[in-house]
Amino acid sequence: MSDTGITAINEKVKEESAFVAALRSEMEKAIVGQRHLLDRLMIGLLANGHILLEGVPGLAKTLAVKTLAAALDTSFHRIQFTPDLLPADLVGTQVYNPKTGEFGTRKGPIFANLILADEINRAPAKVQSALLEAMQERQVTIGQETFSLPEPFLVLATQNPVEQEGTYPLPEAQVDRFMLKVVVHYPTREEERQILDANARTDVSHTVKPVVKPDAILRARKVINDVYVDDKIKDYILSLVFATREPAAYGISALVDNIRYGASPRATLYLTLAARAQAFLQGRGYVTPQDVKSIAHDVLRHRVIPSFEAEAEELTADALITTLLNELPVP
Repeated sequence: MSDTGITAINEKVKEESAFVAALRSEMEKAIVGQRHLLDRLMIGLLANGHILLEGVPGLAKTLAVKTLAAALDTSFHRIQFTPDLLPADLVGTQVYNPKTGEFGTRKGPIFANLILADEINRAPAKVQSALLEAMQERQVTIGQETFSLPEPFLVLATQNPVEQEGTYPLPEAQVDRFMLKVVVHYPTREEERQILDANARTDVSHTVKPVVKPDAILRARKVINDVYVDDKIKDYILSLVFATREPAAYGISALVDNIRYGASPRATLYLTLAARAQAFLQGRGYVTPQDVKSIAHDVLRHRVIPSFEAEAEELTADALITTLLNELPVP
């Protein structure tokens, strides 16, 4: 692409990304620290990709999603997943009307722009399959009717990695539908002191106002599609994904016996989209290798399955991805 074309995209990105600072500022009224989490929520929103948040209880996962919803002028539903949840509790059902003698459709909480699926791994397989249709097809089938979900539509799911009693492992097919898997870590000592000063009271309330309209998000998504990705960057993304499947072919011997399954083609698509969204957040109209590297762990960690040998050596997917990023040449 010519310099003139990239300059035009840069100007477009700067114009359409003006809301990013306001959105981040509004969310930081309720969330102390967790900059990585807030940025990933915005990347998912801008790149039209669902997000799985994993972390121990009390790290503001649910609060972060609720704060994002409050800062957007969109509809929001929180669904608490439990072992006795039914698909109808999620998508809705048909209700008989004795006056007319006909069945009418009562839509469930899935019909909203933002869905918080809290503790998603507590629901059984039938509920997960109903959610899977909504996530992948962005539609819901109730009886013999199919209904489109509103745009934008985003599922933000949380799961607790510690407590396994009463939980169901998510099917690999569903996990792969999440663009990002974000691991939420403990705050620093300084951040936790700020949390203490702001929230150690009996009447905690955070006034977060809607600062972004849905139209702004949809316009931003169109601009993100135009963010320039050089052929060398595309080749780098392909090499990252293929090296998880064939590490020997890329000279990464440390991964040869340590990966059971590599990343799917969705990883290639999502790495590109997420890198474009990352560039957009930085106010740039082109993707750099650092954009790809910064998002790689979140896109790949739930798609790279360590082998039994790796697990025996306590090598996690994150450790394998770090090795991959360190050893694969950067353009």
